Amino acid sequence: MKSASLSIWLDAARPKTLPLALASIVTGSALAYWQGHFSLSIAIMALITAILLQILSNLANDYGDAIKGTDNDERLGPTRAIQSGLVSSQAMKTAMVINISLTIISGLTLIALSFTSTADIISFIGLGLLAIVAAIAYTVGNKPYGYRGLGDLSVLIFFGWLGVAGSYYLHTGQLDLAILLPATACGLLAVGVLNINNLRDIDNDQACGKMTLIVRMGPTWGRKYHLSLLFGSMLCLSVFISGQFTSPLAWLFLIASPLLLKHAIAVYNAPDGQAIRPMMPVIVQCALLTNLLFAIGLILG
Repeated sequence: MKSASLSIWLDAARPKTLPLALASIVTGSALAYWQGHFSLSIAIMALITAILLQILSNLANDYGDAIKGTDNDERLGPTRAIQSGLVSSQAMKTAMVINISLTIISGLTLIALSFTSTADIISFIGLGLLAIVAAIAYTVGNKPYGYRGLGDLSVLIFFGWLGVAGSYYLHTGQLDLAILLPATACGLLAVGVLNINNLRDIDNDQACGKMTLIVRMGPTWGRKYHLSLLFGSMLCLSVFISGQFTSPLAWLFLIASPLLLKHAIAVYNAPDGQAIRPMMPVIVQCALLTNLLFAIGLILG
């Protein structure tokens, strides 16, 4: 690890993807605030833990795809740390171990701040361990689920349902079925980020045996699927707001609609992976903006 500079490790952490972790925690915390329950210390620790889990997933993805040969010269995405030769596979494994240690410390601190109930403590320790395993098993191991088309479901679960509903529960100590609507919306936007990645790399993934959902459905249906993710997220938020609020300020998230529509049209008309390549930061911005506006709308509405 000494051979790699700080900038190399920052790139390996993929900071441009970290807003996804921010979005789920902000949304869940804003929902808790709306219900009259909010702790700044819990919000901060939840955010730190989520970011560490996201970085762990990114490091594991770098390691797993490099070992399996998926990160190669044919891939259209950014050159990864191991692929570039600037970081060894052993150094990446060491970085993952350090990250796991930090994640466990952060997660236990978060649980200690949030709960006194033994059942809650045990449950969230279990969920935390599950999240760590899921972050690694996405591309690492003999049968990584990311290579079997299950990455989209995992992102929906961890960046949507668990990320939002889990952070809401950390603040409130309770669950509300209505929360599943904004949690699903947040998750669908996160899946959209993964989908752009998979649409961009569809040809190389297929050649390397990485059978993502996009490889299985093909580029045409993959583009239609992307539109459904964006539309579904806005529909979930709209149904939630219409059933819970009367103030027009709660509809603030609709300001993001033109940006989402423009992005959706661009993806649908993109002829190939090379054309989709510059759309990754756009979908990340769309996801973050939509969730931030929704959170602000909750507070104002």
